[in-house]
Amino acid sequence: MRLFVGLGNPGSQYSGNRHNIGFMAVDRIAQRWGFSPWRSRFQADAADGEIGGVKTLLLKPKTYMNESGRSVAEAVRFFKIALPDVVVFHDELDLAPAKLRVKAGGGNAGHNGLRSITPAIGNDYIRVRIGIGHPGIKDIVHAHVLSDFAKADREWVNCLVDAIADNADLLAKGDETGFQNKVHLALSAAGFSAPKRPGERRED
Repeated sequence: MRLFVGLGNPGSQYSGNRHNIGFMAVDRIAQRWGFSPWRSRFQADAADGEIGGVKTLLLKPKTYMNESGRSVAEAVRFFKIALPDVVVFHDELDLAPAKLRVKAGGGNAGHNGLRSITPAIGNDYIRVRIGIGHPGIKDIVHAHVLSDFAKADREWVNCLVDAIADNADLLAKGDETGFQNKVHLALSAAGFSAPKRPGERRED
């Protein structure tokens, strides 16, 4: 069984925020693969289904970003899910918009959701890092992540979450490299091979 966790903050006031792109990704996966309706479980909204024949639970914690680990840990313990089968989708300041990277383990890069999850379950889970770009000024990072995507960004956001959903079967089967490559190809074909922006520091 795989656990796909989208990170974000609950509530309609946050739904369009850059910080909520993890929620957007798992919402699109649920639509694309015909998951069950969302229901309250594990201090989260949860949905059951299969992706490419792999039984998968989708999770959107309702504990707010900095307490996400409580919800994820409950689901991991209940289903006895191994860490390599846990996939966390989250926003990434250090990647340009429309870029995506997948990695196992590693640091938390100051992300409050990851900071909460790692002590709760361990570090060796899979991270799907979804680029939202850095504003270039440290003092406005908080406002940047908690503000809505601009109208000009909505086209690439939709294209990216579509590509994530369309290729989620590769991720469910453990082909992280294939998944990443397919997503990049889809974005490139749509004309969203984004250049680096000010403040983008690393990709690995």
